[in-house]
Amino acid sequence: MKATSLNALLKARAEKRDVALVTDLESGAEALVVDGLAEGDLALDGGLSGAVKKAMAANESRRVEENERSYFILVLSQPLRLAIIGAGHISQYLSSMAAMAGFEVTIIDPRTTYATAPRFPGAELNHDWPEEALGALGIDRRMAVVALSHDPKLDEPALATAMKSDAFYIGALGSRKTQGARRERMKEQGFSDADLDRIHGPVGLDIGALSPPEIGISIVAQIIDVLRPKKKGIAPK
Repeated sequence: MKATSLNALLKARAEKRDVALVTDLESGAEALVVDGLAEGDLALDGGLSGAVKKAMAANESRRVEENERSYFILVLSQPLRLAIIGAGHISQYLSSMAAMAGFEVTIIDPRTTYATAPRFPGAELNHDWPEEALGALGIDRRMAVVALSHDPKLDEPALATAMKSDAFYIGALGSRKTQGARRERMKEQGFSDADLDRIHGPVGLDIGALSPPEIGISIVAQIIDVLRPKKKGIAPK
């Protein structure tokens, strides 16, 4: 890697931005792509530009062939993050399982007696109100938000904030009746059906989960299912 590319890459990573380094495997020419803009001595024309976009969308480094030349696309994305609203029993299992799946987990609950380090080892704890906490975290396309407090005062502001963001997954605990009542309340706040359809609720894959550990498993499974749609033959957006 050339010094100019390395310096630009380190700067972008420090700023928590997704990057791709594209290298011509024959000439050594490079282009660093940050926020859709390319810099370097390699021109990203036509099919190569599209290949870079696909690699970044899939978060996969890959070798590609374009115009009878070989290129390697190195993708460096920010870590996957999960914000959990509410520090109950389900949240404890979800936090642990999500961490094992590679997520950086933040527990958001202003009730300090629930959101404690002994109950959530390894997770970041935030005792602000959800809209403030999520605003400080900066929701992006690498972040999932799950509302599990079962308290509208906590869950609904979090869901409202998430629906206005690029979060790749939004989930909410509650029965279909609870989901329906919440949906009507949030419609009155100005959210459209398209906005509300982004919420996965009842949260988790329908695997018949009953206990907190089972529900935690179903939620992690659904998050991964949404994250990697290509496994079902659907191209990532």
